[in-house]
Amino acid sequence: MPQTPLHQTHEALGAQFTDFGGWTMPLKYGSELEEHRAVRTGVGIFDLSHMGEIDVMGPDAAAFLDYALISNFSSLKEGKAKYSMIVGEDGGILDDLITYRFGEHHFMVVPNAANTDTVWEAFQARKGDFNVELRNDSQTVALVAVQGPGSLEVLGQLLADDPSNLSYYSGAWNTLRSGGEDIEVFVARTGYTGEDGFELFCMFDDAQKVWDAVIDHGTPCGLAARDSLRLEASMPLYGHELTTGITPVEAGMGRAYAKKEADFVGKQALTGREPSIVIAGLTSTARRAAREGAEIFLPGSDDKIGVVTSGQPSPTLGHPVALAHLDPAHAEIGTDVEIDIRGRRYPFTITATPFYKRKDA
Repeated sequence: MPQTPLHQTHEALGAQFTDFGGWTMPLKYGSELEEHRAVRTGVGIFDLSHMGEIDVMGPDAAAFLDYALISNFSSLKEGKAKYSMIVGEDGGILDDLITYRFGEHHFMVVPNAANTDTVWEAFQARKGDFNVELRNDSQTVALVAVQGPGSLEVLGQLLADDPSNLSYYSGAWNTLRSGGEDIEVFVARTGYTGEDGFELFCMFDDAQKVWDAVIDHGTPCGLAARDSLRLEASMPLYGHELTTGITPVEAGMGRAYAKKEADFVGKQALTGREPSIVIAGLTSTARRAAREGAEIFLPGSDDKIGVVTSGQPSPTLGHPVALAHLDPAHAEIGTDVEIDIRGRRYPFTITATPFYKRKDA
């Protein structure tokens, strides 16, 4: 099982590890609750080098992505990023991903670790006659995320160019000062925590230097905190909220291609489709949290209307939160439901998402 270039550093910090996306990744270093709170109140540092990186280059790079993914990339400005999805011919979601435009003919696509091979194979199959070069850099590019309300101040001290010039979902090449050495990094104002933050892409060989430069300014955080943070922010996780069994219509991403004129893989299957489920938020005043797989019913009825896809107590809000696949006919905000948790039903209410939103957003 592959390890990130920072694995020995995580061992030295006492990390507990888990298999995630086929990689050995730090789950937590001590208390996941403390790591979660560090990101909400200060700065958390994540090693995300398991994520994929696929470069798309050439005169037809934008046109190729227009065809391969559901969104329109021809209109994406240089230095900007876009969240999108790749689907099969049947419209089923193969992955959700972020694409950065480095230049007129150069993009970087970042798929989830578990789906990198799937996306790479799909890209090769869809290349056709497009004048484009595809390069899989997933085993050579590392990623360190600096997340939290203090992240801008930290990186403002370490980067040659002021990162405050970057707006949300934009990025630029920059120079990071580490131990008297200058490291070239691509700095993106993106993240998966619901807080302001940045993601620093670098070469594997530079990962340790990047980590060393930032770690004294924040708390090392593992995947457990990352999951609780993204759930509070109601960000979907592939394999939970998103699967091949649903389409962008169910995921609320129909707007991504609503006005798109270019043909793309899956367009026919998505055109005119009505959602079979919706992804909805649930909260409870009870203490018991609903976990993935828990079934959802109308109160006092055996009518099953959905299933929980992610759920746990919210460290920030102090009560249970959950995301679920729900029958659209019963997904109105404010609707009371019951969730079966180990054979006993508990009251929950369908709630607007995100559960948590930072004050300056």
